Amino acid sequence: MVRCTVAHVSLAALKANFRTITDYVIGVARLSGARPPGLIAVIKANAYGHGAPRVGLALEEAGATMLACADIEEGIALRQAGVGTGILVFGALSVSDVGGLFEYDLTPTISTPGAGEALQRAAAARDTRLRYHLKIDTGMNRLGFRHDNLARTMPAILGSPNLELAAVFTHFATSGDPDDGLFEIQRRRFDEALGQLARLGWPHVPRHAANSAALVRHPGAWFDFVRPGILLYGVVPPAFRRVLPLSPVMTLRSRVVAVKGVRVGESVGYGARFVAGRPTTIAIVPAGYADGLDARLAGRGSVLVAGRRAPIIGSVCMDMITIDVTDIRVETGDEVVLLGAQGDDRIDVQEMADAIGTIPYEILCRVGTRIERVYNSEPYSK
Repeated sequence: MVRCTVAHVSLAALKANFRTITDYVIGVARLSGARPPGLIAVIKANAYGHGAPRVGLALEEAGATMLACADIEEGIALRQAGVGTGILVFGALSVSDVGGLFEYDLTPTISTPGAGEALQRAAAARDTRLRYHLKIDTGMNRLGFRHDNLARTMPAILGSPNLELAAVFTHFATSGDPDDGLFEIQRRRFDEALGQLARLGWPHVPRHAANSAALVRHPGAWFDFVRPGILLYGVVPPAFRRVLPLSPVMTLRSRVVAVKGVRVGESVGYGARFVAGRPTTIAIVPAGYADGLDARLAGRGSVLVAGRRAPIIGSVCMDMITIDVTDIRVETGDEVVLLGAQGDDRIDVQEMADAIGTIPYEILCRVGTRIERVYNSEPYSK
C-alpha cells in the first residue's frame, strides 16, 4: 500500500541535471583555457530528501566518479545499496567508530587533530594506508584546521605514516551572496593555506572549494573539483536559471480525502486561526508537519488542485492540511500538488521556502520518512 501523499523522484531529471552541470563547467573552463574540474556529487542528508541509495546509483550510472555524504553511516548505506564509485565522508570523525571506513572503502575527511590521531591508529592497526581529504577552515568557523595555524597543526597529520593526503578543501560561508566580502577573504586564505602546505612538502595536492552557489557564481574558485549539491536536484538561483537550465527532481503529490462546507463565522483547524468571512468550501489533504510540511505554510502557502491555486488555511496539522477551494470545483480523490506542476502552474521549492522565510535545502530535507519515494526513469506525468 502507498499512502496518498507520495514523492515522485525523476531519476531521468537527476541524470540530466548531472550532465548539464558537467557540460557547463567543461564549457566555461575551455573558454578560459583552464582544465575542467571534476565533480564531487553531494548526496548527504538522504540525498537532500530524495533517497540516497537510488540517487547514488543513478549518479554513478550518469558518470559520477565521487559522491559525498555527511557521515560514515550514510556512506555504509550507499555501499550496501551497491554504489561502487568513490565516497567522501564530510563530517567529523573524532568520536566515530571508524572501522566502517576500512570495511566499506570510504574516504574520510580529517578536520581535527583528534580525527587524524584516530585514523592513524586505526590504519596502523590494520597495517594499511588510508587516503583522506584535509579540510582547512578559512572563515566558516565550523570544522577544519585554522588557515593561520597550519605550521603548528599540519606536521603531525602530514607525517602520519599510515595516512595519505588525497585532496585539500575548504567551505565558503557566503558564496550565495555576491556582495559579501567574506567570500574573497576565504578564497585568499585558502590560497595562502595551499602555499603553506607546499612549504611543508605538499606542493601538488588536488583542491576543491566550490559548493553549488560558488559553482554558478564564482568560476575562479572551482580549483580541481566542484561540489554540486542542491543543483543536482534542480534548484538554481533565479539569476542563473537561463545559464544553467536544470529540472526539479522531486514532485510531491497527494489527494483530496474530504470536501465540506464552512459557514460564515466558523473557524477551521487548531487555534481557530482561520474564521470564514463568507460561505467557504474546504478540502482536506493527508499531508502535515509529520510529513515535513512547515507549520508556517498555513496562511502563506498554496497547493495546486484542478489546475488552480488553493491557499492553505487554518493550521498545518500533524497529518493533514486544509485548503480553501471555495472557487474551485473539487471532489474527493482529486490530485493535489504540493511541489511541482499541474496544468499551466507550478509551485517550486524556492517559492515554498520564500513563503515561510527559509531555504530550499530545508524544504527538501524535511520531506518525511513515511512519505513513499516513487522512482521514475522518466519525468513524472499523470
